[in-house]
Amino acid sequence: MMTYDMSLANRVREFLAEIPNIEVEEKEMFAVLNFMVNGKTCVCVSGENLMLPFDPNLQEEIAALKGYEMMLMKGKEYKGYCYINPEGFRDQKYFEYFLNLCLDYNKVSKKSKKKISPR
Repeated sequence: MMTYDMSLANRVREFLAEIPNIEVEEKEMFAVLNFMVNGKTCVCVSGENLMLPFDPNLQEEIAALKGYEMMLMKGKEYKGYCYINPEGFRDQKYFEYFLNLCLDYNKVSKKSKKKISPR
């Protein structure tokens, strides 16, 4: 089972703690630490990588950045999501860029529908 990088999780935690007027909740799911902002997935720590949801219209721009790794779902590229490996966010400027990218998208993304579990 893959675990996530605690020091990276702490970096994300510290960054989000500085953002005013947001509600942050952390959820562990599938060996990934999901940082929920205002009830929606904002950024995840997966192993030593950041997992980012972002505006799918920025796919080509994001794919050109250092550290980008495409996210595959059922063998196809999953647009609007990617992994950024440590090479891409070692520099604090890029780390902040990626987190701000997620925060910007979080403002316009839709909440996922709650699944009703059968009793």
